[in-house]
Amino acid sequence: MNKLHIDVLRENLDTLNLSADWVKRSYEQTKTIGEKDNYSLEEFDKLEVLTSRYSRTTDMLVNKVLRSIDTVESEDIGTIIDIMNRAEKRRIVQSAELLHNIKDLRNSIVHEYQIKEIQKFFNKVLQYTPMLIEIIIKVNDYCSKY
Repeated sequence: MNKLHIDVLRENLDTLNLSADWVKRSYEQTKTIGEKDNYSLEEFDKLEVLTSRYSRTTDMLVNKVLRSIDTVESEDIGTIIDIMNRAEKRRIVQSAELLHNIKDLRNSIVHEYQIKEIQKFFNKVLQYTPMLIEIIIKVNDYCSKY
């Protein structure tokens, strides 16, 4: 095992964990809001912050941490689907499909340019955030061996 690769994994994991703390904070502030046709300005602001943090954290998980694990374990990185399948084999995620859904939601969010339209993602973000946090806990458990 290459020490440099392990150091990069640790650094990426630290960044992911910091981001996850912010996602948890936002989730706690928003989990009781629920789906609505019209949000107050305060509700919208809090949900938009959660949505942004969800997207950034998902990106770090898949594109930084899971890739770093593959590098440490000398896996051929391959495609995002390969990375997700290996995460399932490692039992980091319940299913690669769940991780794919989490990542697809992230992609939809970051490619929505009309602020008014972002609210259509709020309910899904509220649904997937606890799953994202659980995956991060499992990835930390998995990486503890390094």
